[in-house]
Amino acid sequence: MSLNPADFDYLRQLVRKDSGIVLDQGKEYLVETRLAPVARECGIADVAAIVQILRAKPNDPLRARVMDAMTTNETSFFRDVHPFEALRTQVLPQLIQARAREKRLSVWCAAASTGQEPYTIAMILRDLLGPNHDWRLDITGTDLSVEVLEKARAGRFSQLEVNRGLPAPLLIKWFERQGSDWVIKPEVRSMVQFRQMNLIEPWPALGQFDLVFIRNVLIYFDVDTKREILRRCRGVLRADGYLFLGAAETTLNLDVEFDRMAVGKTSCYVVRGPNGARALART
Repeated sequence: MSLNPADFDYLRQLVRKDSGIVLDQGKEYLVETRLAPVARECGIADVAAIVQILRAKPNDPLRARVMDAMTTNETSFFRDVHPFEALRTQVLPQLIQARAREKRLSVWCAAASTGQEPYTIAMILRDLLGPNHDWRLDITGTDLSVEVLEKARAGRFSQLEVNRGLPAPLLIKWFERQGSDWVIKPEVRSMVQFRQMNLIEPWPALGQFDLVFIRNVLIYFDVDTKREILRRCRGVLRADGYLFLGAAETTLNLDVEFDRMAVGKTSCYVVRGPNGARALART
C-alpha cells in the first residue's frame, strides 16, 4: 500500500521534530523503504499501520524504532580518504606538537554511526604516537541511534565492512578474525567511547575538543538548524582546534566565525582569530 499524503506529512513532521532531518516532498518511496522492515519486524501490517499506532500513542516505543530507521547510517573506514590523509600528514602532527606538554588530545565524531570513523582516527593516532606513548587520547563517538551505537561499541565488522576503505595492513595490524567477522583489537577499541546524542536537543556537557568531525550531517538539516549546530561546535572546539565537515558541506553563509582552510586535497575549518585563518605547518 502506498503511503498517502496525510500519513507522509505526519511522518515528515515527526522525523523533523525528533531528529531535525528534513524530508522533502517526493521522498515517500524512501520513507516506505526504510519503514517497511520495521513493520515486518514488529508484526505490523504496513507503514500506514505504523502511522495509525503513532497517532494513537505518540510515545509508543515504536517511535524510537522509526527514528532509528529514518536516520542515515552510511559510513565506512577512511571514508572519502582525503580528510584522513590530511589528518595523518598535517593536522594531527601539528596538534601533537601543540599539545606536547600536556600530552592529551580530545576528538569528537558526531553522527558516528557504527563506529568506523572514530576507529579510523584511533588507528591513525596509534600509528603516529607509537605503541609505547604516554598520551591521554579521548575519542568520543555520538549518534542518535541506539541500535548503531551498540554495534559500534562491539567493534565487530563483517568482511564487506572491512573491505570498504580499510587498507589490508591495518586490518592485519588492528583486527582479529572471529568466525566470519573481524573484531577491532582492545587497544584500539578502548580508545573510543560511544554515547547517544541528538544534535538538535540541548547538548550534554562534552568538554573541549581539539578535533571535531561532523561530516555528512548538516546536509539533512534546514538552514537555522545548521547555524545552531555550527554555533554549538564553536563552543566545544578549542581555540586552535579543527572542524571537519563533509565534502558537500560548508560554513559559508552560515557562520562567519569559521574560516576555511585547504589541507592537501580536502579542507577543514578553524575558528576565526584576530589575524584570520592560521596556516598549517608543513610536515
